[in-house]
Amino acid sequence: MSAIRLLVLGAVRQHGRAHGYQVRNDLEYWGAHEWSNAKPGSIYHALKQMAKQDLLHAHEIAPSTAGGPPRTEYEITDRGTEEYFRLLRDALTSYDQKMDMKSAAIGFIVDLPRAEAVALLKERTRRIEEWRAAVTEHYVPEDGPEPLGHIGEIMNLWIHTADAEAEWTLGLIGRIEGGAYTFAGEGDPFVGVLAEGQENPYATADRHPEDDR
Repeated sequence: MSAIRLLVLGAVRQHGRAHGYQVRNDLEYWGAHEWSNAKPGSIYHALKQMAKQDLLHAHEIAPSTAGGPPRTEYEITDRGTEEYFRLLRDALTSYDQKMDMKSAAIGFIVDLPRAEAVALLKERTRRIEEWRAAVTEHYVPEDGPEPLGHIGEIMNLWIHTADAEAEWTLGLIGRIEGGAYTFAGEGDPFVGVLAEGQENPYATADRHPEDDR
């Protein structure tokens, strides 16, 4: 599962309508270019591909009076909204996701109702426990990795990673159940996008041919 689809759909959805450079700017503002494959070429390619797939609707905007090519603004479609929430829910419940997908899902978790977010995270912990039980049929953490030679360190790493993620997930569940953050239907959400013309302190200096489209 690619994080770029979730990131781009989520960024467009937060704006309502956004041109490609706005989406790129937001993702760089979130640092996604550091922890995911959200590079300029991937972002612009994803926008065009998802427009072809009817996940986004492309609006051609007239060029400015200063000249230059017309810009394309993207708006998420009903089908795109369904895909967005499918990706989000899958990423929150699946333990075997790469870090970029997990990070993207946490970044958009407040788009869900609070109770659903908690239920999905509890399902995530259940799956972690299930996965851990399968591993410990062949590896006993209490005995340490040495009985299996240095290969035992692989399973030792898996177990420690799973335990740390379970602990973090339970902590997040506790904070959400305790009232942290603003979820869907609860009022004005946290503003995580840049306003038009607002300077991005985390933007890269790399220009891309699609930046003006």
